[in-house]
Amino acid sequence: MSNKDKLKATAKNIEGKTKEALGEITGDSALKAEGKAKQVEASAMHMKENVKDKAKGVLDAIKNKIDKD
Repeated sequence: MSNKDKLKATAKNIEGKTKEALGEITGDSALKAEGKAKQVEASAMHMKENVKDKAKGVLDAIKNKIDKD
């Protein structure tokens, strides 16, 4: 996961947690729901980058195996 993408996902998660908390405090259910949606989006971003990292690891392992043979 690139640091830039990791930072974006983390920032989106923090934004979501903040909006959810403000919605809870103010009783604004729409703001609370928006915050939860941002957190879900951040989680999906993290998962996507984790899959990319795993795929790269597998491809690197295959390449190393081929290079050794």
